[in-house]
Amino acid sequence: MSDHNKQKVVELRDVRRSFSQGDVRIDVLKGVNLDIRSNEIVALLGPSGSGKSTLLQAIGLLEGGFEGSIKLAGEETAHMSASGHTRIRRELLGFVYQFHHLLPDFSAKENVVMPQLIAGTGKADAEVRAEALLTSLGLDQRLDHKPSKLSGGEQQRVAVARALANAPKLVLADEPTGNLDEATADIVLAELMSLVREEGSAALIATHNERLASKMDRVVRLHEGVLD
Repeated sequence: MSDHNKQKVVELRDVRRSFSQGDVRIDVLKGVNLDIRSNEIVALLGPSGSGKSTLLQAIGLLEGGFEGSIKLAGEETAHMSASGHTRIRRELLGFVYQFHHLLPDFSAKENVVMPQLIAGTGKADAEVRAEALLTSLGLDQRLDHKPSKLSGGEQQRVAVARALANAPKLVLADEPTGNLDEATADIVLAELMSLVREEGSAALIATHNERLASKMDRVVRLHEGVLD
């Protein structure tokens, strides 16, 4: 299938976001347009403070206050209820953050099982899926380890597996290797991209690292509130 015929997972049209600080209005997003198709891995490049996280929050339906059109897998989300946004996040999206945000009292496997149980998957199937994802990330000997017993790179691999646990159509990653040393960052990014491709998902990965961005299918740059 040609790229042009692949489903559009993300369609943004004239997305805007402003904040007020006292009497001052700060325009962070000034009319962002972006399409991402299935199986595409896109780097969102821009310096710290450029609005990358704000744009990911818009696409992830994590807060309100945005203007414009945000379609995810063909569904317009702009006027959806909060419960509609929750459904979209559960059914279509996976998230990876700079800090792994794993549940400290649960093992690696349990951290990947949990979102599946919330989505209605049976426990046995969820455990099989969790073990397969973690094994593909080289963590087959760490399944029962709690986060405190894992290295930073291992913790972030668990976070990657968790993001993909429910087979999302889109993975949103905000500086997912920003907390890792360069060598570990390269490995974790390569594993994230490989797993996204295997799963048939799309991904938008925010980074300020040109070298990492160059490894992805396409680079879009956020500059003064719009994408170059």
